[in-house]
Amino acid sequence: MPRVGAPVVQTRDLTVQYPRVRALDALSVDVPAGVTGIVGVNGAGKSTLIKVLLGLLAPTAGEARVLDMDTRTHGAAIRAVVGYMPEHDALPPDVSAAEFVLHMAQVSGLPRTDARERTADVLRHVGLAEERHRPIGGYSTGMRQRVKLAQAIVHDPRLVLLDEPTNGLDPRSRDDMLDLISRIGHDFGISVIVTSHLLGELERTADHVVVIDSGRLLRASATTDLTQTTGTVLVEVLGPYGSDRRVGQALLDRGIQAAPDGDRIRVRIDDPRALDVVRDVVTDLGLGLVRVQEIHHTLEEVFEATGGAR
Repeated sequence: MPRVGAPVVQTRDLTVQYPRVRALDALSVDVPAGVTGIVGVNGAGKSTLIKVLLGLLAPTAGEARVLDMDTRTHGAAIRAVVGYMPEHDALPPDVSAAEFVLHMAQVSGLPRTDARERTADVLRHVGLAEERHRPIGGYSTGMRQRVKLAQAIVHDPRLVLLDEPTNGLDPRSRDDMLDLISRIGHDFGISVIVTSHLLGELERTADHVVVIDSGRLLRASATTDLTQTTGTVLVEVLGPYGSDRRVGQALLDRGIQAAPDGDRIRVRIDDPRALDVVRDVVTDLGLGLVRVQEIHHTLEEVFEATGGAR
């Protein structure tokens, strides 16, 4: 049993060498409880890492531990308490979601009665309660992804590994999937590791982000640390047409960097007292101050800064 506060995943100098490519290269990282995004371009080593964590692929060198269990010697025990949603679709088309998830629950060791209850619960949680008896072959891509997610959590795992869960989804279905992932991690208390090559979706879902490229660790940090403030704010004012330009010019006259940004003003804040100046300028001009919003770095910017962009 891992100690309280221990990482759910630890790797030390983890290396996987294929005949012509090194998929993981001396990767050392601790993944805390919560929702963690593993981000990297295609071929960065994300799927290989998941296979190692499930005990399905032996590392060439180094080690990996999941819930304080060694993946080389405790693969079966790890898979008993970890859920897995694969990237690729391998769902049987001629059975219903209810039948498939029930089967997976029983394979995971749940008695039939408990498995039926859990199946009904998770299919409701993923939004398939009304469609659960239809054959999977007639499902949309988004519905099939929900089935894959349901089978990954039906046995109430302590950790779930989601490999590119938003692949092939339209924007609305992607948003729905990200909301489900957030609920699993924050409402159900199940730690989540989710891989993606889309940085923006991890920014809104993950508590922590691990950035890898060519099998190497580029950065691992809390999302809030990565997306720290830029020292710039957007100011929105209420007034007649051209009010934003008047405010921007007044700030420039007072030695504060300001530039138009649509119908708002982008203001550089090098000193907290500059915020008082913004407020005073708006008041002096007889305008209303609607909003002052901090601008944060995006994960895309962080990724490019660490040299991981392609």
